[in-house]
Amino acid sequence: MVRRATSTLRRALRVSGVAGVLAQLIVNERSGRGRELGGSIRAALQRVGIDAVEGGWPSDVAADADCIVCAGGDGTLIGAIEQAIARDLPIGLVPAGTFNELARTLRMPLDIDGAVKTIAARNERVVDVGLVNGVYFLNEASIGISSRIARLQTTQLKQRFGMFGVFATAFLALRHSRPIRAEVRYDGRSERLRTIQLTVANSHRFGGFLNVAGAAIDDGWLDLYSVDITGPREAFSIAMAMFAGRPRDVPGLRVLRATRFDVMTRREHRITADGEPAGVTPATFEILPKALRIFAPQ
Repeated sequence: MVRRATSTLRRALRVSGVAGVLAQLIVNERSGRGRELGGSIRAALQRVGIDAVEGGWPSDVAADADCIVCAGGDGTLIGAIEQAIARDLPIGLVPAGTFNELARTLRMPLDIDGAVKTIAARNERVVDVGLVNGVYFLNEASIGISSRIARLQTTQLKQRFGMFGVFATAFLALRHSRPIRAEVRYDGRSERLRTIQLTVANSHRFGGFLNVAGAAIDDGWLDLYSVDITGPREAFSIAMAMFAGRPRDVPGLRVLRATRFDVMTRREHRITADGEPAGVTPATFEILPKALRIFAPQ
């Protein structure tokens, strides 16, 4: 009873401007810069009137929290989505990962002070959320080469070698890739695929460097990209088309759009969602339209 009364009083003070914003802070100490910059992030939040509480996560978000602030990479934010949706709390992001894909998608500042000022401005963008095997994702979920890359890219490797380690593991994964036979059902139709990489994207940016025209993180659609190549020349053509944002213009790459995909494979294949493990096939990929509020520049 005392805690509830204190929470009510604190909210009233914040509305009147007497008290600052209270944020549930999550700092990924394993991310590229999280451990190094954790103290600086806490201090920057305090300078703009945001009080941070760190205890109790993830099972117990502070009862009177106004928002959740994630300091880390995309994987850190993914871990906060369930609580943010359940509590209807906006998320603030301080990019401190390797790719910071979502921050780049939403054109957020990549420095601490800029990110914190964006949170303090409290301008919200409402985005779609993807879901596969009960795991949320914002950028993409994948089967094939990228799942193997995610397993090879340990935290220690990324911290020690950075982008060089990322490209090295990508080369190893491609070298040992084998075709996956899959059936994809969507909108009452069925497609049979022989693919080395199947990606279901919720955004126009994914994979660390791909930027596809005609898609957005708030358009209410999922886009499936299936790569079926027989040699390095096709691989190069597909890579160039993806770089140019024109994936529909190249042989060897199939593109489908729907709000739900059911994917079955002859044998189990691992799935990753924004680089995090997301079970194995068979799987259903679906979209939750306008499900999450994120602080972002106007």
